[in-house]
Amino acid sequence: MKKDIHPKDYRLVVFKDMSNEYSFLSRSTVKTKETIVWEDGNEYPVVKLEISHMSHPFYTGKMKLVDSAGRVDKFKTKYKKHYEQRTK
Repeated sequence: MKKDIHPKDYRLVVFKDMSNEYSFLSRSTVKTKETIVWEDGNEYPVVKLEISHMSHPFYTGKMKLVDSAGRVDKFKTKYKKHYEQRTK
């Protein structure tokens, strides 16, 4: 393995899932300006996540309803001119 390619500035960081308020503490090198007070009373940098294993449909078994018909119609509207030119 190559030497000196991995970061050395690991620190404890809180990762917070914004969809369900789930948080966990882990070591990371991610840079962030925000901080949060953790359960132990100490202040740590916080990274806000859109999705984690607590909210992802694969792990929770709860699928979200996707408006596929609306997405298809939107696609057809967007590329209508290109489609009409190909069919002529």
